[in-house]
Amino acid sequence: MDFIALDFETANKTRGSACAIGLVTVEKGEITDSFYSLIKPKNNWFDPFHTTIHGITKEDVMDSPEFDEVWEQVAPSFQKNIIIAHNASFDMSVLRHAFADYNIDSPTLDYSCSLIAARSVWPELGSHRLNILANQLQIPFQHHDALEDAKVAAHVMLNCFQHTNTMDFDQLHSQLNMTLGRIHSNGYTPARGKKVKVK
Repeated sequence: MDFIALDFETANKTRGSACAIGLVTVEKGEITDSFYSLIKPKNNWFDPFHTTIHGITKEDVMDSPEFDEVWEQVAPSFQKNIIIAHNASFDMSVLRHAFADYNIDSPTLDYSCSLIAARSVWPELGSHRLNILANQLQIPFQHHDALEDAKVAAHVMLNCFQHTNTMDFDQLHSQLNMTLGRIHSNGYTPARGKKVKVK
């Protein structure tokens, strides 16, 4: 199974205010590459509440590239891979709003959600937050660091493949009753999964 895991941190409640991005490339079930960059938001305004979560400040990103520059670097990876993220609706929304803010034509991108998959694979867990899953799967990491979160999301999805004995997203989604999400120039279709009742 091949995919890239994505995670954004944002400077404030505005979805387009990405201030950090983490990407992890998975090829044939193995992590083969990673990318991390701070991002200078367009207005460079940081809500103190958001800074308490991820620790990034206005001063930290003062000399960092803006989203359009970062996108030029990472776009080729996006165009040939399914994207996964934990709570993908958030990260894909950040991506869509950043495209809009910088007048970037959105490519057609398919994505899946490791949170939706994890809820189906481990319904007995009271929470499926990344830190809970990392503890469950014995994956050490630093929460709310974009690259660390992307790595854990990748491991969660790989564990979902292993747990369900599936080899690609068609098989995984069929077994878990999930569907791919898609963003494109005219909007988006959310990733979906069945409602899971905790036993």
